[in-house]
Amino acid sequence: MTMTQLNESELNKPGGIEGYGQVGMQGMEMLDGEIAEAFKESVERSSPQHPDNHNDVTQGIHGHIHHFASGHHSWLNKFVPQLQALAAKYHVGNYVAIRGTNQRIFESMPIYARLGMHLLFYGKEQVKLLEGSKRVEELLKEQSKREGQIYDSPESRKNIPSFIHTYNIDTSELLYPPESPEYKNFNEFFYRKLKPEARPVQNPDHEFCSAADCRLVVYPTVHVAQTFWIKGDEFTVPALLGLDKSDPLCRALEGGSLASFRLAPSDYHRFHSLADATVIGEPRDIPGQYYTVNPQAINEKNFDVLSANKRSVLLLNHDATNKKIAFIAVGALLVGSIKWTVSAGSKVQRGDELGYFAYGGSTVVAVCEPGVVEWDRDLMVNSSPPKPGQLGIETLVKVGWSVGKAPRDKK
Repeated sequence: MTMTQLNESELNKPGGIEGYGQVGMQGMEMLDGEIAEAFKESVERSSPQHPDNHNDVTQGIHGHIHHFASGHHSWLNKFVPQLQALAAKYHVGNYVAIRGTNQRIFESMPIYARLGMHLLFYGKEQVKLLEGSKRVEELLKEQSKREGQIYDSPESRKNIPSFIHTYNIDTSELLYPPESPEYKNFNEFFYRKLKPEARPVQNPDHEFCSAADCRLVVYPTVHVAQTFWIKGDEFTVPALLGLDKSDPLCRALEGGSLASFRLAPSDYHRFHSLADATVIGEPRDIPGQYYTVNPQAINEKNFDVLSANKRSVLLLNHDATNKKIAFIAVGALLVGSIKWTVSAGSKVQRGDELGYFAYGGSTVVAVCEPGVVEWDRDLMVNSSPPKPGQLGIETLVKVGWSVGKAPRDKK
């Protein structure tokens, strides 16, 4: 278990929806102070050149709110005096399900994500900065680029050991050991490659596998996804793809299924094909914002994060059904870039690499034509809870794990 995870039995603070979902929104709307400055300071403290970094990633953006209660991040006091009391009273984060068990764990939220979310929902129009006023979007974009600069610097290699320790990363899986000169900076470790045998594709009779090491929700239709997960009023497939609703691809995907693969900063950050397919055309980049993709943002009714953020769309033709799969890599808060390692005409098998994210948490969304996939039942049950008004819960999965089959009458 990493330092960011707690078993349910360890949760002794209030907050959250009983049984499912996210906890710790209580009290955040009451915060004041220099939230923007606190966010900027957390980014600067991720640099090994900062005097208080000490080659410890938890001194900056990788610090977690539940550590703040013990004074580990006392520097935040001068910016947000109430945060320490809030951390002592509430847990802040999300429940996720452990596949094949009845167990759920609680993953706490890094400081940068919580501050970024506060800016998004409680300071949306303008934030007060020391140098004047600036829109939230400009701040998040500016700081995302700054984090990329920090983690592209040669000095950032010094943070690799602390990152491994903080997130309990299994170094036996790495293609190159942590001390290898292959990692010229922290970012190159962040989008590290694994040994070929580290992520075997499971179950030959399951034609679909997880596209990432991630927290996964799956839905038979986009409409069902909007019922239990994607709550943004303006979310549509055309908006996600950056196309007009009359576009043939949008019409083909109408009524299709959807999967959302959310990657946390600690995860292996290369993404893979979920099925045997052929790449159609080149990836298409869509400019956008750098909002957090934490579930608490995805579940927000009045805001569509997925269609607002920077993203890149790859179109696949599914070999077995000759139908389309739209594979959308969505950037997020502090994500530097989206890179593809395939091109037009590439033939890929399920589990083959498609690309990677540079630093930050991020999400992949797959939208399939009707008749392409039937998601595995256990994933469906977690994603679509039976009680009215409840939200879905994500399931932890890894690249290569089975997630669905082609409908038997469609093969």
